[in-house]
Amino acid sequence: MSTSRYVVFSHGKESGPWGHKISVLADTARAEGWQPESVDYRGIDDPGKRVAKLMDFCKELSGDLLLVGSSLGGYVASAAASHLHARGVFLMAPAIYFDGLPPLRPKPLDCPAVVVHGWRDAVIPWEHSTRLAQACGASLHLLDGDHGLHSQMTMIRYLFEHFVISLDMPDQGA
Repeated sequence: MSTSRYVVFSHGKESGPWGHKISVLADTARAEGWQPESVDYRGIDDPGKRVAKLMDFCKELSGDLLLVGSSLGGYVASAAASHLHARGVFLMAPAIYFDGLPPLRPKPLDCPAVVVHGWRDAVIPWEHSTRLAQACGASLHLLDGDHGLHSQMTMIRYLFEHFVISLDMPDQGA
């Protein structure tokens, strides 16, 4: 059976394509009828090259596309989302608004988005996620966790499942 609904994961700088968070969320994606895919960025430190790799990877996929990114993968997913006409974006502790990263557009996301960040993140200030969520009108969830958010996987899985299901709901209007 072929699918036309894909969740494409972008991992962080120090992790890999099928780490714990991605594996947990991939199970949720499958349960909701989405095909999980994960891009392997290991060995690619340049954020622009990571964005190009994601764009290249996704051009072979047709149908609905949901991008999920963690840390540097959050930057990558955000930078590529509008170019790929993503149906939605789910970000965990995204590396946004850092010196050395190419700047994003003033409103980088033009699709439904959820941002999850830990209050105790010592790597990326949670205020960066607040700024991004405000700029894009995204849902923002600040959790009692550190950068890896591993202690919050039950909540993250719930938030992800809710987001995936909400993409199929009729627009309630604002």
